[in-house]
Amino acid sequence: MQYRTIGQTPVSAIGLGAMPLSIEHRPDETRAMATVHAALDAGVTLIDTADSYHWHAGEAGHNELLIARALARYGGDTSHVLVATKGGRGRPGDGSWTVNATAAHLKQAAEASAKRLGVDAIGLYQLHKPDPAVPWAESIGALRELLDAGTIRAAGISNVTTAQIRQAHQILGDGLVSVQNQYSPTIRDSEPELRLSEQLGLAFLPWSPLGGISRSSLDGPSGPTSIGTAFHRIAAERGVSPQQIALAWLLARSPAMIPVPGASRPASITDSAEAVELTLSTQELVELEDVLPG
Repeated sequence: MQYRTIGQTPVSAIGLGAMPLSIEHRPDETRAMATVHAALDAGVTLIDTADSYHWHAGEAGHNELLIARALARYGGDTSHVLVATKGGRGRPGDGSWTVNATAAHLKQAAEASAKRLGVDAIGLYQLHKPDPAVPWAESIGALRELLDAGTIRAAGISNVTTAQIRQAHQILGDGLVSVQNQYSPTIRDSEPELRLSEQLGLAFLPWSPLGGISRSSLDGPSGPTSIGTAFHRIAAERGVSPQQIALAWLLARSPAMIPVPGASRPASITDSAEAVELTLSTQELVELEDVLPG
């Protein structure tokens, strides 16, 4: 496994996006546990979760509790694993997502997440999404208070603009360590946010990093994928999966990039983790530069 850093913490260059283990069409607990353990076996030391990663009403924290159980049941040392969770979104159980980033809610949510994860302080706590009904400075101020109180060790922000990154950086300083926006072969709208993250020394954690290559868990079972692209052709030439090529491409985009592909099967995360061993040639990178059709 190769490593990159989030703040001062070294983590595997490929993380595990744990959302598929708890939302709609989730696997049973045996397979979910096996998936997390396969990630750890492959050298993955970053697990991305959230209090809103659940399916039914009344299940808040389902994914956090699952990750905590999986780590506790793993046979090896997990002290070096960074569990990154998020707060500020909710799921009423009808398939929709809500947003609540008031200071009071974020502080309460972070304390609840720490309890579910069984930790004294959350390694990385991320504001899941800006709340249009709450001033951005107020939401970020809550993260500042959580840092000062020792409830969280580091803060991240997700689904943000460059202006929001700059303002958060002014308020949080070195306490801000990461940005998590959507970024994939087909969706590259966050290129400015990626480059700003580089400049500020922040890790960039692309969510849904396999867009256009694999169906996202948010798409449902009939979600579309692209076929016959340069990613697929190069994968065939290399004798690896298109997902590995996509992840290797992301890693080559920036030293700040740390993809967290979702997985609901052990084989999926094992395959994803192997992407760190791929080095794409200059010509291959040129061929992959073209945006895939939507």
